[in-house]
Amino acid sequence: MVVTGRAALLALVAAGAVAISGDIGGIVTYVSAGLVVLLIVLDVLLATGPGRLRLSREGDTTLRLGETAEVFVTVANPTRRRLRGRVRDAWQPSAHSSPRAQPLLVGPGERRRVRTTLTPSRRGDARAAGVTVRSVGPLGLAGRQRTLTAPWTVRTLPPFHSRRHLPGKLSRLRELEGQHTAMVRGQGSEFDSLRDYVPGDDVRSIDWRATARNDGVVVRTWRPERDRRILVVLDTGRTSAGRVGDTPRLDHAMDAALLLTALAGKAGDRVDFIAHDRTVRAQVRASGKGSQVNRVVEAMAPLEPTLVESDPAALVSSVLTQGRARRLVVLLTDLDATSLEEGLLPRLPLLSAHHLLLVAGIRDPEVEEMAADRGSPEALYRAASAERTLSERHRISRELRRMGAEVVDAGPEQIAPALADAYINLKAQGRL
Repeated sequence: MVVTGRAALLALVAAGAVAISGDIGGIVTYVSAGLVVLLIVLDVLLATGPGRLRLSREGDTTLRLGETAEVFVTVANPTRRRLRGRVRDAWQPSAHSSPRAQPLLVGPGERRRVRTTLTPSRRGDARAAGVTVRSVGPLGLAGRQRTLTAPWTVRTLPPFHSRRHLPGKLSRLRELEGQHTAMVRGQGSEFDSLRDYVPGDDVRSIDWRATARNDGVVVRTWRPERDRRILVVLDTGRTSAGRVGDTPRLDHAMDAALLLTALAGKAGDRVDFIAHDRTVRAQVRASGKGSQVNRVVEAMAPLEPTLVESDPAALVSSVLTQGRARRLVVLLTDLDATSLEEGLLPRLPLLSAHHLLLVAGIRDPEVEEMAADRGSPEALYRAASAERTLSERHRISRELRRMGAEVVDAGPEQIAPALADAYINLKAQGRL
């Protein structure tokens, strides 16, 4: 049961009547109190019971972080009484639902639809907490209230800010495929077609059999290999929780992984995805040619950094169990010297013996700013620490390259296009 402001006002009026009643104040007190209680009870009994309502939902089920979703609750009143009151569609705080409560008026046998706007501030699944309906009696003094269940989930996907780089990277891919420039020959490249020799062509590309059947010299043209296998591995361990700017390192890595997935899908390659720390947190297997972006985005949405040290042995084992075919393994992690020296580096020969490894790390611009700031004694100490961090980062990058891995180390705004460029360069060199 709930009481409204009218009941409080009525009680105040009754108290005023008692105050001015004089000698008969005792009688007036009992009468006025009984009358107020009677009216409140009567109003509660006449109010439509919220438990008899029937709720259903419809609306958006997915959106990208930063966007707005709309969810609707349809309230059906199967009773013979009119329901008048308020309704609140409650969600978890991070969903930022609005409005908080809305007026509700549903006649007998009628339906009303209530709209709620969601603007989530974090990735993952936002779930409805319940729909609270307050039914007020005809006098407006009191009523009934009940919270009803109406399950609904809205999944907030990663924003994919790096999508703006995709047209430019696709243009570079088309150039490699010869739509704008001549075909190039690379190690392991696929044969495409024959054409007449022009000065500057590699003489090793001359097809002597075709030349013998023609009046001029004929050369073979080559194209970057298609249908290559790429495995994107996202490290969700302790280091991924570190913030670079206002965003966790994991979110920047997700953005870079999405751009690479979209680009590789357009290039005709097959992209698999794994999120790993001490165990596999999410996995997407390529079901065929074409873009896997939608499936990868869905898999990324509920991921959060886990505050445990990643297990490199389990990670390498998960990669090797994906299949024996050689593939490009893209590991998005932090280039932390201590973690890599004790974890990945000792196991790198086993991994590089079967696959081509590309390690991508997100560099913190604030560390570089600290290294450049030497305007005070305190800044000098910070600069020395920053220089030590950068030196260790460069050293571990050189060690990775010495052991046969490719390395991309860039800031949060540059990591996605830099990773895409590294992929394109590997295709141009015929190394995939």
